[in-house]
Amino acid sequence: MFDRLRERATAPELMDDRAAGGAELREALRHLRRLNRIFGAAGPTLHGVKRLWAEAGQPARWTLLDVGAGSGDVNRRLLRWADRRGVELRIVLLDETAEACDEARRYYGREPRVEVRRGDLFALPPGAADVVTATQVLHHFTGDDMPAAVSAMLRAARVGVVVGDIHRHWIAWSAVWLVTRIVSRNRYIRHDGPLSVAKGFRGADWETLGRLPFASILHYDWRPLFRYAVTIRPAVGKDNQPMNGAGDHGHPL
Repeated sequence: MFDRLRERATAPELMDDRAAGGAELREALRHLRRLNRIFGAAGPTLHGVKRLWAEAGQPARWTLLDVGAGSGDVNRRLLRWADRRGVELRIVLLDETAEACDEARRYYGREPRVEVRRGDLFALPPGAADVVTATQVLHHFTGDDMPAAVSAMLRAARVGVVVGDIHRHWIAWSAVWLVTRIVSRNRYIRHDGPLSVAKGFRGADWETLGRLPFASILHYDWRPLFRYAVTIRPAVGKDNQPMNGAGDHGHPL
């Protein structure tokens, strides 16, 4: 098994099957919130958002679009950070599934700064938010789909994209395999948890992504508990305007 971790796995996760869902998927989303707390999923996303916010001059108002958000639980830490810094933060949670949107609305039912929308990453308008975040989402894409997903996120971001994802490593795989079997009997969690690590990334993967023409600046940091915090800025053309429509204020989401 550990030899196979040298290359990214390509098998689909159960959560990628849009024909499935229902009560079992809702339960998986609730259990995933617990796993996100155990493994510190919010940390890399916050790290990247803080980096782009500082590079943008620490604006008093900041909009964020979280794609593939699930129930959006990682954004709790971003809201607390905004409170501490006095930043007026507005977050839109975007997911393709009705189950995820329902869970997110329940989870943030009393939080006016968070809006939940059901939608497709590839249908986002240009300049939909200052920052587009993707926490444990990019590993779901393989081959040509991954650059296309990043390009769509950059097009929707006025400042840049933050990716928080998993370091593909045997220690991470072993820990996730064990913990998922301790905390859950849900088949989504037990199947997709270890597979997510096998579909995760190493430094060479980010270097390859950073050489693609749509991203002029890609910065990645290894973070605790085998995670990466990645910030991506849009490529800039000869006229000093972002390529792929990124940075164009367009129509707010």
